[in-house]
Amino acid sequence: MILSHIFIFLLGFTHCLFVKVFCSLSEFSLDGDYLLGGLFPVHEVEQSTIMFSPEAIECKGHTFTRSGYQMLQVMRFAVEEINNSTTLLPNVSLGYEIFDHCSDTKNFPSVFNLVSQNGSIKPQEKLNSHHPKVIALTGPYGSTRTITISPLVTMDLVPLVNYGASSSTLSNKLQYPTFIRTIPSNKDLIQMIIHIIQWFGWNWVAFLGGPDNYSEDGLRLFYKYISNTGICLAYQETLQIRGNYNQTLKNINMLNINVIVVFAVPIYAENIVRAAIANNIRDKVWIASETWSMNQQLPRERGVEKIGTVIGITERLLSLPGFDEFVYKIKATNNKDNNSNVESEVQNEICNQECKEGALLTAEDIINENPTFSFAIYSAMYSMANALHKVLQCNLNECYKNTTVKPYMILREIKNLDFSLNGRQVKYDVNGDTTISYAAVLWHTETNSPRIEMVGTYDTYPEILFAINNSLMPWRNNKPVPFSNCSVECRDGYSREHEGFHACCFRCKKCPQNTYVDYSRDPYTCYLCAESEWSDEGSTACKIRSVVYLQFTEITSIVVIFFTSCLITVLIFIFCLFAFNYNTPVVRSAGGNMCFLMLASLTMSSISVFFFFGQPTSVDCILRNFMFSFFFTICLSCLTVRSFQIVCVFKMAAEFPKLHSLWVKHNGQWLFILFSSFIHFISCVLWATVSPDHPVRDSVTFNDQTMLICERRNTVTISIVLFISWFLGFLCISFSYMGRDLPKSYNEAKPITFSLLMYYLSWISYFTIYLTFQSKYVLLLNALAQITSIYGILLSYFIPKSYIMLFQPKKNTAAYFQTSIQNYTQTLSRS
Repeated sequence: MILSHIFIFLLGFTHCLFVKVFCSLSEFSLDGDYLLGGLFPVHEVEQSTIMFSPEAIECKGHTFTRSGYQMLQVMRFAVEEINNSTTLLPNVSLGYEIFDHCSDTKNFPSVFNLVSQNGSIKPQEKLNSHHPKVIALTGPYGSTRTITISPLVTMDLVPLVNYGASSSTLSNKLQYPTFIRTIPSNKDLIQMIIHIIQWFGWNWVAFLGGPDNYSEDGLRLFYKYISNTGICLAYQETLQIRGNYNQTLKNINMLNINVIVVFAVPIYAENIVRAAIANNIRDKVWIASETWSMNQQLPRERGVEKIGTVIGITERLLSLPGFDEFVYKIKATNNKDNNSNVESEVQNEICNQECKEGALLTAEDIINENPTFSFAIYSAMYSMANALHKVLQCNLNECYKNTTVKPYMILREIKNLDFSLNGRQVKYDVNGDTTISYAAVLWHTETNSPRIEMVGTYDTYPEILFAINNSLMPWRNNKPVPFSNCSVECRDGYSREHEGFHACCFRCKKCPQNTYVDYSRDPYTCYLCAESEWSDEGSTACKIRSVVYLQFTEITSIVVIFFTSCLITVLIFIFCLFAFNYNTPVVRSAGGNMCFLMLASLTMSSISVFFFFGQPTSVDCILRNFMFSFFFTICLSCLTVRSFQIVCVFKMAAEFPKLHSLWVKHNGQWLFILFSSFIHFISCVLWATVSPDHPVRDSVTFNDQTMLICERRNTVTISIVLFISWFLGFLCISFSYMGRDLPKSYNEAKPITFSLLMYYLSWISYFTIYLTFQSKYVLLLNALAQITSIYGILLSYFIPKSYIMLFQPKKNTAAYFQTSIQNYTQTLSRS
């Protein structure tokens, strides 16, 4: 059985191979010095069946396609134009052999015919010995058919200059060394489709294709190129001739997909569009590949305007100057000879080249047919002719016909071509692919006479340029662009959070404080602001923090510095005044030499205020409180001793004479000052060395500010320092209270109590505010607490004595003090 099928196949092949067509007027052949081959889908097999044995096919029994017949006429037109040219192949005529190629796997006889020599094929023949009938070949239409016949053409290195196979697989020169194409590859087509999707901000799309290499390659490339673009392939299906298109559309609707890429040959595209009309599918965006974007029948389908917007991709240059006139001419000629050439009809039938339907078409039918591949066929013919022109070493007048032309010579020259054709540059890269000049077209189906309008362009030569004129789109004039996204775009300041399987499906999350989202960098991440920056919740950028610290030039700072300077000046003045009146009773009753230590300590304590202003350093942080605490404690030690001495002289000397004697003999007052100062100095040194205050940039307290502050590391050491100072103050008040009834000239209870109350109140106020509020002005309160403490002692203890020395000198006499003591003694004796 199998042998009988093989016999029938070979019989049909050899019969067609050896029966020569003598019809000079035939549309399928033309004599010439050099023959070119052409394979066109004049008929199409709608439903292929799997065969288990070789079998040839008769195309005439299948569906006639106007577009395939138009392609054939474009080749004839191009050859005639070349033959009429005076500059291209001046004394050479081109002929052609054209075959109807209607099947993916059953048109081998026509290919064998083209690559045969004198009706025979010898695969083992060397290249220089074998002379195929044609020097180059164009076609067939479709990637699957091209991949099927390519090995047969490759045997003799016959250039296969293709007009209708866009599969990227054919760019592999190891597998397809003779393949050259005059249309862009699927790679470029898919990239333009992605450009269109991105242009309108869509990311939720469906991809429909057919069961062929063209669609399979397109789907593979689509998967590849949408990675890292934010586009998700929400649905994909391979359509079949008798598939369930209704279910396909139902699935797309169920997934809320509004953009559908139909990357298929016309028969599948027509089926899905008609199914959409029948199922009342509305308001979708259909992206048509170049195979059906210029389809002339679908825009006229009733109800097609309801399915939505159709955006197609096609070659930029569609019209061929002179082609219309050529078609009118051949139709007029064919009509005259239509009934006279019976022999031609018989021979065409034998060789599977019958095309009765073509005679029924008018010139307008051919001219108005889908012109998508017209320029591709036209440039294929001119590429072959220009290559032959170079092989024959033609000049302006003649070509050297005695040159033996081999197909591989034509192939070599085609690869190096670079010429202009109707304003388009024709050249091929190392993969045999041509330059890209695509157009995006829009179907206008809302009127009785549908039309197709160019709305965008895509070029790769001399540089990559893509643009769409939005004013020509249906959603112009502030109308919303159709929505086809898995998720609604997040508002400003919200980052995306993945949800589900697809990368473009997400939910929105508000960025927290001091973070921001940068959509151009990564829309899924809330980035932390730098330390010197800040942001509110839901921000898209960070703001610069203002750096805050007590500056010397601020009004409040100037006021504090002024009062501190006045304080130091007054202290120095009083120091000099006491030195000048050193031997007077007032100075001696105030403490004598001890007064100078107190005044010096208060002066040094005042200097610490200046370290609160300006940008803090490590030294500033230590000295601003270290100096005050240490020197002010020395002053408190002196006040404590002074209070104790007065009580001791007037009250304890009589009761405890030995203790008083020892105190006077061994200078107890200086020993106490030295001991307390030493203990306090040790605690201050521990504070400054073990865990010293250090400058930090506080960016936590306030969002919009960075405060330059001194951070306290250890509360234990500073607590010890404060305890010593406050304990001395407590002793001082206690002794002062015990001597509240002493002679007026020696009674220091009121001034000391007042000064220490000011000391305690100022520091309690400062610590209260410090623990409850955060501001740079808290540091100002620290400085004010120090000044207040010093002013308290100055105003209550030293100013009254200075006033006596300056304005009441009568009270600064020994007699006055002696009178005060006598009055105190008399008071005691009465009581």
